[in-house]
Amino acid sequence: MSQDRNNETLLSASSRADIDRWVEKYPDEQRQSAVMAALRIAQDQNGGSLTTEWMDEVADYLQMPAISVYEVATFYSMYELKPVGKHKLCVCTNISCMLRNSKGVVDHLQDKLGIGLGETTEDGLFTLKEVECLGACVNAPVIQVGEQYHEQLDPEKIDKLLNDLRSEG
Repeated sequence: MSQDRNNETLLSASSRADIDRWVEKYPDEQRQSAVMAALRIAQDQNGGSLTTEWMDEVADYLQMPAISVYEVATFYSMYELKPVGKHKLCVCTNISCMLRNSKGVVDHLQDKLGIGLGETTEDGLFTLKEVECLGACVNAPVIQVGEQYHEQLDPEKIDKLLNDLRSEG
């Protein structure tokens, strides 16, 4: 365990307390069940992405094999294994959004931002990510930015969203 090796931890006291609140929801022998929450907490503390060192820290803290943590982090699209921009634009391209022109949304974003899917703008402000489903099919096409959904998108709504995000910094 990395904590045993150097008596230091990457996880802040606040992050450990947050993880502990999740661990408490499970039987003692099932503390690894909090892995998804722990990865989110670690990712947030690390500025939006996870490195092997951070995943190892989660594994150590939850007393589980590192490979099990890697499997979770690489399976789910909400975890980032490389740095992302300040604003991660998650564009749904699943069937409902596809039928309502998610390709047009992606094309417009790529044109406006000058990047492709999975890339980050040079200024570090935006990352464009394709996601499988955001569960907002009735209001397709949809983008998620942080915890906010932006629905029934068209070029004008996209341009306004980008301008608003730019003004936030």
